[in-house]
Amino acid sequence: MWPNRSLLELLEIELPIIQAPMAGASGSALAIAASEAGALGFLPCAMLSGDKIRAEVGIIRQQSAKPFGLNFFCHRPPQADPERDAAWRQRLGPYYAEFGLEPSAGPAPAQMPFDAAMCEIVEDLAPKVVSFHFGLPADDLLQRVKQTGATVISSATTVAEAAWLEDHGCDAIIAQGYEAGGHRGMFLTEDINAQPGLIALLPQVVDKVAVPVIAAGGIADGRGIAAAFALGAAGVQIGTAYLFTPESLISDIYREALRQARDDRTALTNVFSGRPARGLINRVMREVGPISSDAPAYPTAGAALGSLKAAAEKSGSGDFSSAWAGQAAALGREIGAAELTRELASEAVMRLKLLAG
Repeated sequence: MWPNRSLLELLEIELPIIQAPMAGASGSALAIAASEAGALGFLPCAMLSGDKIRAEVGIIRQQSAKPFGLNFFCHRPPQADPERDAAWRQRLGPYYAEFGLEPSAGPAPAQMPFDAAMCEIVEDLAPKVVSFHFGLPADDLLQRVKQTGATVISSATTVAEAAWLEDHGCDAIIAQGYEAGGHRGMFLTEDINAQPGLIALLPQVVDKVAVPVIAAGGIADGRGIAAAFALGAAGVQIGTAYLFTPESLISDIYREALRQARDDRTALTNVFSGRPARGLINRVMREVGPISSDAPAYPTAGAALGSLKAAAEKSGSGDFSSAWAGQAAALGREIGAAELTRELASEAVMRLKLLAG
């Protein structure tokens, strides 16, 4: 059925589909539904406390015996920069005035890098798969993860990053194209202008590395999955399409924005976090960015937007809220996550049979 079964065998799953871990937008319910349908469900852990991770994994294991994964971020915590923070609040000053707010910065969204405490949780919970974003953790932590028997995967946005990940012990690599929603997984470069799209990146990564390659970015239906296999992928990672499902944790404002999505209504922006991420274009992206040199380092930029987001959302506006989405968001369908998974797989199989003649 599938022209490349290496990922299926590595992850012990039925379908070569990975439900992307989307911090703040997905949790145990989505992971359960995807895994039960035969894909690999994922729990994003970068914004969760240790207790919350354990609780969510407990829920997953109560309702599913299928493989699942845990995802973590590997960014370096930024150095304090009060002057830049103050300049950022000044840049946002007109918006504070518009809402009658004092320029202020609350706590930055909790996006914690993988550390020894998180490593202990992985050792205790022993998930089938552990994935990382923004590279890999320190080698001693990575070796501890691998000693649990977990399959380790991470995202590459260039061929050089893919080669680095393989050299440092990744068992499979996600080739993240320019089209992908959410944060870029880039870690060896900061140049988003030179980032390749998936159709150019994927075959070059496949040619470079020996481990299975997972395609990500702009894949939202069976045609995209079949195309990824035609270019040499062993599987796909899908995020935005799962946001449309009732199992996702997104707000009503976010969900309505997705319904209005078009191919030309996303952009890479750093105004919400300080790091490039693709999302649906809104007012603050248009007027301040989408890329602003004033934005503080990741993940602190969002602290100054907190009060603006809250004030705008009270009136039903998403003008100051991040709504991560890829360029194929308009292909989304509002059905359950398990049904979506099965439909994606069946569509892909049909397309692959047509391509095979």
